[in-house]
Amino acid sequence: MDPFLTLLHSFSSSLSDSELSSLKFLCRGKIGKRKLESVQSGGELFSILLEQQLIASDQVSFLEGLLESVKREDLVSQLKQFVEEGEVNAPDDQPDVHEKRLQKAAIEVICENVGRDWKMLMRKLGMSEVKMDRIMAANPFNLHEQLVQSLREWQKWKGKDAKVTDLIKALRGCNMNLVADRVEQKLLQLNTGTR
Repeated sequence: MDPFLTLLHSFSSSLSDSELSSLKFLCRGKIGKRKLESVQSGGELFSILLEQQLIASDQVSFLEGLLESVKREDLVSQLKQFVEEGEVNAPDDQPDVHEKRLQKAAIEVICENVGRDWKMLMRKLGMSEVKMDRIMAANPFNLHEQLVQSLREWQKWKGKDAKVTDLIKALRGCNMNLVADRVEQKLLQLNTGTR
């Protein structure tokens, strides 16, 4: 069963009638009036949003905005948790625990040290312009979050082929040698057990 659909189903059953009508109202610009009038449940609304590709398991900013508008912070935090734990979807296509730890450390260092040039780095890693534009649109004016989200996208996209060595190689390829050195230093500390 699709974990994202399961999540949407649980959201649907926890929405009150007034919250559902608020959500329908907020979707007026995106969904035709006749279609909206026939919607009787959160599940039906989410189905339409999925069909129109306004929401997807890797594209939740529209849904997040809707839930924030109806003051359902509990659902927003569930949604954020789902996104963060997105790698639960395909455990067989994920890096091993050790590699994940290294990636987490490397990504922290990269996010602290790579600024406006993050797109150059993501291009080196093979990410498409469309994906980067989508990430920028979802996180306008937040450089740090754009970089974090794009690195997460890269991890999801590569699955178990996502390697820290690729990150370091890409950094060096962009002449971000200082950042690459810092990542290597951090990984060395991790591997030798000192923090």
